[in-house]
Amino acid sequence: MGPIPLLLLLSYTAVSVVCGVESEEDYTWHLRKVPQVLNKRTVTLSSPGFKAEAKPVLNGTCGIECQSRLPLASVADLENFLSYETVYENGTRTSTEVYFRDFDVQAEHEVMKDSHSRGKRQVYGMDSRFSISDKQFVTNYPFSTTVKISTGCTGILVSPKHVLTAAHCVHDGTDYIKGAKKLRVGILKLRSKRRGKKRKGSKRNKRAAEVKPSFQWTRVKHTQVPKGWFREVTDDVAVDYDYAVLELKRPHKKKFMELGISPTVKKLPGSRIHFSGFDDDRPGQLVYRFCSVSDESNDLMYQYCDAQPGSSGSGIYIRLKEPEKKKWKRKIIGIFSGHRWVDVNGMQQDYNVAVRITPLKYAQICFWIHGNYADCQDG
Repeated sequence: MGPIPLLLLLSYTAVSVVCGVESEEDYTWHLRKVPQVLNKRTVTLSSPGFKAEAKPVLNGTCGIECQSRLPLASVADLENFLSYETVYENGTRTSTEVYFRDFDVQAEHEVMKDSHSRGKRQVYGMDSRFSISDKQFVTNYPFSTTVKISTGCTGILVSPKHVLTAAHCVHDGTDYIKGAKKLRVGILKLRSKRRGKKRKGSKRNKRAAEVKPSFQWTRVKHTQVPKGWFREVTDDVAVDYDYAVLELKRPHKKKFMELGISPTVKKLPGSRIHFSGFDDDRPGQLVYRFCSVSDESNDLMYQYCDAQPGSSGSGIYIRLKEPEKKKWKRKIIGIFSGHRWVDVNGMQQDYNVAVRITPLKYAQICFWIHGNYADCQDG
């Protein structure tokens, strides 16, 4: 679909929630105690090569069916997966080992394998994506939280200085990609451009300034990626850790979106998720979509959203009611990993895959953002 009236679109999504069969109490953000992911030791590594090529489509992924045949990860395994690397703008790199405190294994593995209908990806019949053409909407919340990564991906603002995106947008599992050495983030802002040239000495015939959204680019100060994404650490479950946080050199003034722990599909209004991105087949346009989740595991979601390369790294969000309030609030519950060929019963099939924000991932990402656990106790 092309450009449509935004008020009509937002009204439709609101009505679809109200008309659901579930009770209103089911659609509430239930805050829960978050485990602590504590730094154990940090060592300096050699500078990365920055030689990897960006890949718009990733193959050979061990997805939900494949992972269901694997043993559950131990606490030691998870501590290894959530250890992380930090790469700085000057090319230096560190590796940090972590350990957990107040960790509830049952809460981390709350999603039991269920049988849902599964849908393949990209564009299913009629294209259900919506281009946000209104220049006022595109630079206002929630669409204004969507940013462009200079490596060709999308990200989402999660603080005045931080962006959440997919790990494969900066690292291919073996090395950092070429564009990650001088990584930048583009934020859409309205800029005035005067049409035509003003005649010298003329006070008349001033042409109206044309206001158009354009990117304001900011350099990235450092990037953090969990080691679970690295092939030398794990291969079968690497997609579960396809997320990264970028810290900007200077803060922006836009409203950002908060993190939330991903509820199960049954607790999503209409079983729907939402996200916006910069799809490659619609250059210069911000593309919004909402769709149903078709299958889930503890760490992944398969969904029906139409998407194209360029939208990888988008923040998956939902709206739920705040406890004891009548106000609905959007929070990020996942990261769109993109179009992936996954192993299903020994055969490769393509799906749209998103990484769920679990309690452990929430704790880690929140600490990367705030640098302390005082702001990360409840998710």
